[in-house]
Amino acid sequence: MFGMSMEHPTPPALIRIPVRIVVLVAVLPVRIAWDALTAGGRLLDRALLRPAGRGLEWFFDHAVALPARWLYRWLLAPAGRGIAIGAGWLGTALMWLLKAVLVWPWVALWRYVVVPVARYGIAVPAVWLYRRVLSPLGTCCFFLLEKLVLVPLAALFRYVLVPLLRYGVAVPAVWLDRYVLTPLGQGLGRLFRQVGRGLGWFLPRLGLALFVWPWVGLWRYVVVPVVRYGIVLPVGRLWNRVLVPVGREVRDALGLCWRVAGFVSRAVGRGLKWLAWNLLGRPLVHVWHGLRWCGRNLVARPAARVWNSVLRPAGHWVRDALWAPARRAAVEAGRAAKDALSSARATVREARRDAWRALVGAARPVEPREPGAARARTLGSTTNVSGAVPAPEISLRKRG
Repeated sequence: MFGMSMEHPTPPALIRIPVRIVVLVAVLPVRIAWDALTAGGRLLDRALLRPAGRGLEWFFDHAVALPARWLYRWLLAPAGRGIAIGAGWLGTALMWLLKAVLVWPWVALWRYVVVPVARYGIAVPAVWLYRRVLSPLGTCCFFLLEKLVLVPLAALFRYVLVPLLRYGVAVPAVWLDRYVLTPLGQGLGRLFRQVGRGLGWFLPRLGLALFVWPWVGLWRYVVVPVVRYGIVLPVGRLWNRVLVPVGREVRDALGLCWRVAGFVSRAVGRGLKWLAWNLLGRPLVHVWHGLRWCGRNLVARPAARVWNSVLRPAGHWVRDALWAPARRAAVEAGRAAKDALSSARATVREARRDAWRALVGAARPVEPREPGAARARTLGSTTNVSGAVPAPEISLRKRG
């Protein structure tokens, strides 16, 4: 039978009709379920999700956003500005007080006590000691080291060690390498080269004869014929004569049955839609129109009248009678606090000046004098600029 099927393949019609029947029976429930889910999703989006989204948007715009804007504009923003102004002036006053108590005494101690003591008690004596004592002493020690140690060592290396190494070690080693070791190495190299050539010709052929040629013959004359005529050719014929036609027919049947199932599913869906509309849709539409009329006439219009007649006038009265006077009072209080902080700052500044005069004495009166000519010089050189008065050779740090 296998030989007959190989010589006479099954006609495509005998495969096509059973395959399409089986595939249609298997695909039809899947297509109906898919179409039902798609229609349900569209209905859910159109009837529930979109109206719910529009309702939530309207609720947030009219019930949350407008009161939040009014609260921020008329209550939170003015209160925040007042608190910020008061906190700013209070912070400035505290900053000046902390500077007067914690910073300025330490600055004065550093500038008028620590710096002069470090400059004239440590730095100036250390510079004098380096210039007058340590530098001459180091120069003298370096001179003695050069004349007593370095010069004799250089002479010993130049006139004793170098000739000894050159004529006692280097020249004999070069002669031994040139006339003994090099000819010996060349002879050994020729010998090893000839031996290597012989072994290189013999060993590969021995390895091929022992390990390669038997396996090549086995592969070429045993394995390849068995695999080609015993496995590959039957499998290829089975693939081309049986599996490929069956697979092609299954693919075509899937596409055709999916379209046929779509027609059936749409017909069933239209019937279910007609039944749902006549049994549930029309009554629900009438109920929705009734609820809409009730909401408009019983809730929306009375709420609009209450807003226009009661809540809006009450809000205007609260804004004009309560909020505006409170706002003006807050502005006046802020101005008064600003004036009080200014006077407190002036008082603190005057007290600081009195304390400074009590500590260091009254300042000397400044005698009027004519302004001196500006002095300048080039950077990195003591040469004066042409037409300029020469400046003293004292750094800014030493001037104080």
